[in-house]
Amino acid sequence: MNYEGRWKTVKVAVEAGIAWVTLNRPEKRNAMSPTLNREMIDVLETVELDPEAQVLVLTGEGESWTAGMDLKEYFREVDASPDVMQERIRRDASRWQWQLLRMYSKPTIAMVNGWCFGGGFSPLVACDLAIAADEAVFGLSEINWGIPPGNLVSKAMADTVGHREALYYIMTGDTFTGQQAAKMGLVNKSVPRAELREATLALAAKLLDKNPVVLRNAKHGFKRSRELTWEQNEDYLYAKLDQANYRDREGGRAKGLKQFLDDKSIKPGLQAYKR
Repeated sequence: MNYEGRWKTVKVAVEAGIAWVTLNRPEKRNAMSPTLNREMIDVLETVELDPEAQVLVLTGEGESWTAGMDLKEYFREVDASPDVMQERIRRDASRWQWQLLRMYSKPTIAMVNGWCFGGGFSPLVACDLAIAADEAVFGLSEINWGIPPGNLVSKAMADTVGHREALYYIMTGDTFTGQQAAKMGLVNKSVPRAELREATLALAAKLLDKNPVVLRNAKHGFKRSRELTWEQNEDYLYAKLDQANYRDREGGRAKGLKQFLDDKSIKPGLQAYKR
């Protein structure tokens, strides 16, 4: 499907099963405005229904991933808006940055090509996986503007980064690199910027080779498990297993067992299930 020119602040291109979703406000370091947030809701809902798009990669145009919330639009213009408008603007931000993205039906990868600040941490952590450029710069600079981190930035940090490191960056506003982000678990890995797209393509290829129904249930099961008790998890995860078997038109379980038990073509750690 051709999405060229459909959105003002977001670019979308689907190539070989990968939907490349690019925040497109390079003159503002891809800062997230109310317009961008509204468009991202439409982007995610549209791509989710596109059968050609099997993996979604979220990145930024130019030298930045996103500099977070557009301070001028969010704090000066929005503060002057009626209360109802403020509620909608906040709802739109939450809708795509974590409600849709966190439990998206397709695998998602954050390809952090440059600056990632403030509110950008919410969609970063909401993505399933993340690869950053070594040269990328991360920061929670809200403390420097006289405000605490907004939206679910603190929750995102608490879920991915150790207690002391999270508080250090929240309380000081200091920046850190892609390599540091990988060491603290905020992203999966960090590579030189020149190798970033190739590394993302390699990771996407692994995901494209997996059974999509099983992959979806596996990632949703993990994310829900962080919120449930052991007893609730037992019921939920068995239900997800049954759901995967019921919805899987490829018969992945039967194929996988045949490859492992009969064909001997699956060797854990060496060879994987093939669709």
